[in-house]
Amino acid sequence: MYRTNTCGELRKENIGTTVTLAGWVQTVRKFGAITFVDLRDRYGITQLLFGESLNTKLEEQPIGREYVIQVVGTVTERSNKNLHIPTGEIEINVTSFSILNKSAVPPFTIQDDTDGGDDLRMKYRFLDLRRNAVKKNLELRYAVNRSVRNYMHENLFMDIETPFLIKSTPEGARDFVVPSRMNPGQFYALPQSPQTFKQLLMVSGYDRYYQIVKCFRDEDLRADRQPEFTQIDCEMTFVEQEDILNMFEGLVKRVFKDVKNIDYTDRVERMTWEDAMWQYGNDKPDIRYGMQVLNLKSAFRKGGKITATGDLINGAGFGVFDNAETVLAIAVPGCAEYTRKQTDELTEWVKRPQIGMQGLVYIKCNVDGTYKSSVDKFYSEEKLKAIADAAGAVAGDLVLIVAGREERTRKAISDLRLELGKRLGLRKDNEFKLLWVLDFPLFEYAEDENRWVARHHPFTSPKPDHIEVMINNNPAIENADKYLEHPYSNIKANAYDLVLNGNEIGGGSIRIYQRSLQEKMFAALGMSEEEALHKFGFLLGAFEYGAPPHGGIAFGFDRLCSILGGSESIRDFIAFPKNNSGRDVMLDAPSTIDDKQFEELQIKLNFK
Repeated sequence: MYRTNTCGELRKENIGTTVTLAGWVQTVRKFGAITFVDLRDRYGITQLLFGESLNTKLEEQPIGREYVIQVVGTVTERSNKNLHIPTGEIEINVTSFSILNKSAVPPFTIQDDTDGGDDLRMKYRFLDLRRNAVKKNLELRYAVNRSVRNYMHENLFMDIETPFLIKSTPEGARDFVVPSRMNPGQFYALPQSPQTFKQLLMVSGYDRYYQIVKCFRDEDLRADRQPEFTQIDCEMTFVEQEDILNMFEGLVKRVFKDVKNIDYTDRVERMTWEDAMWQYGNDKPDIRYGMQVLNLKSAFRKGGKITATGDLINGAGFGVFDNAETVLAIAVPGCAEYTRKQTDELTEWVKRPQIGMQGLVYIKCNVDGTYKSSVDKFYSEEKLKAIADAAGAVAGDLVLIVAGREERTRKAISDLRLELGKRLGLRKDNEFKLLWVLDFPLFEYAEDENRWVARHHPFTSPKPDHIEVMINNNPAIENADKYLEHPYSNIKANAYDLVLNGNEIGGGSIRIYQRSLQEKMFAALGMSEEEALHKFGFLLGAFEYGAPPHGGIAFGFDRLCSILGGSESIRDFIAFPKNNSGRDVMLDAPSTIDDKQFEELQIKLNFK
C-alpha cells in the first residue's frame, strides 16, 4: 500500500504509531545532519524529519520541490509546534523513503502567494490546481454541488440528463455549432441552456426536474463569463410564481447553511424591475447599502410613487443640465469632507471610456449647515439644499450628479454607486443579501431591427392579466419613434430574477404552455409561421398533447460559487477555465484540424 494515512490526518493521539505517507514535496530544509521536509497532498501538510541515519541516502537520492515520495516512519511530538495547521503538533521520524517520481523545477512556486501570473498559471493549470487557495475554491464548489443535490432530492426533484448535440435555434447569444459527418452540410448546436428540453419533460409528466449542467454561449468574455459554464437548471409543473420563489429561495438558504454555516433568517426582499431601475439604475441592485438614485430632471420615485421634484435644476442657465435627456444623483454618506483632489479623481473615473460621462457635479452638505458645489454660480444655496434634500442627503454627505443620454447616464450612476460602495467598505464579502426582482418587461424594442425582442426568452409567459393585451394587439409598429406608446411596451413578464449582493445568480419565469399563445409570441418576435415551425415545431406539437402549466429557474452555478468564495471571477472556481480570449492555453485550444477531418466533414475553409 502506498499510504496508511493522508498528510492532513495525523494528530497528537497518533504519537507512537508507525505510518506510511505519500505525497508531493512542498519544501526541503537542511539543518546540519538533519533535514526537514513538508509533505503535501489534497488533505494537508505533514512535517517529516530525516535524521542522521538517512543523510547518506538523501545525498545519493536528493529530493526537491514537487517530487512524489513515499515515507515510512513513526509519529512523534514536534518540538517547534506550528498551531496554524491541523498537523502542527506532530511530525514523522522517517525510517525509510522512496522516490516515486521526480519533478522538473516548477515554472512558479506552488503556494498561496505564488509568483506565477495568470497566463503562466493557466498554461500549467495542472500545477496551479495543487495550490491550497485553488483547492479551497474547488472544495467550496463541491460543497455547493452537494448541498444543492441534497435539497433537490429531499424536495422530490429528479436529475435528468438532456442532450448536448441539439438543433440551432439562435434567439439570444451565438451558438457553438458542431458539423455532422454522417449528415454532410448539416450541423448540431451546443445548448445555451436545456430550456426546451425541460419544458418537454414537464409535458412528459416529470413534474420536478433539475440538472447541474454545462451550457455553451459564443459571446465576448469577462470575469463572470466563460464560453462553457454550469447552471443549476430547474423546472416544476402546476406552479405559480409564488411557488417558485418559495422553493428556490429555500434552496439558496440551504446552501448558505451547508456551505457557509449562515442561517439566513431575513425575509427575502422583493422589488419590481421598474423600481430597481428607478432607485438603483440597474435590474440587479446591491441592497446592502443605500445611496438610491434620484432623477433630478423631472421626477423621482419614492415609496413606490412617482413624486415631482419641482424641476429643481431646470432653467438655471447651466446647459449641461438644461440640455440633458436625464440628470441623476446619489447621496454618498459621510463624504462631504472630500478634498478637491478626491472629487477630481471621481470626475476622471466617470470620464473613463467604460463609463462614458463628460463630467461630474458635486454638492457638499457641510456639517455646519452650508452647501458648497462645483456649480454654485448657477444655483443658490437654497436651491442646492433643495436638491440635496430630494436626494436624501444629510449633513456630512456628498451629492454626486451626472447628466446625459438616459441609458448611458443610468448605467454610469449605477456603476458609480457600486464603486463608491466598494471604496467605502459597504460591499462586504462576508455579508449576503438576497433580493427578488419581479415584473420585468416581456418585450424590448430593437430600434436597429425595427422589431420586438424577448427580454428573457420567447417561452416566457406574460403576466396573467396582460395575456389579453398580447393576444388582441398587432405587434407591428408603423412609426419606430412611437414604440413607447404601443401596448406591447407595457406588457409585463411572469418572470423573476434572484439577486445576491448585486449579482444575478438566478433567473426564470412561468412558461407559455398553450400553442396559440406561443405562436402569438413567435409572431410578435417577427418569426413567420414557417420559421416558427422549422425552429420550434417539436415544442408547438408537444403543446397539443396536454401540456401542464409549468415554470422554472436556472442558477449560475459558477457565479454563485464565486460570490460565496469572495471572488469577482468565476474562473477561480472552475478546474480548467478558458482565458479572456476563450482559449484553453494549457491544451492550446481551439486549434486547427487536419485535412482528413475536413474531407470527412465535407467542409472547405474560405477566409476572406
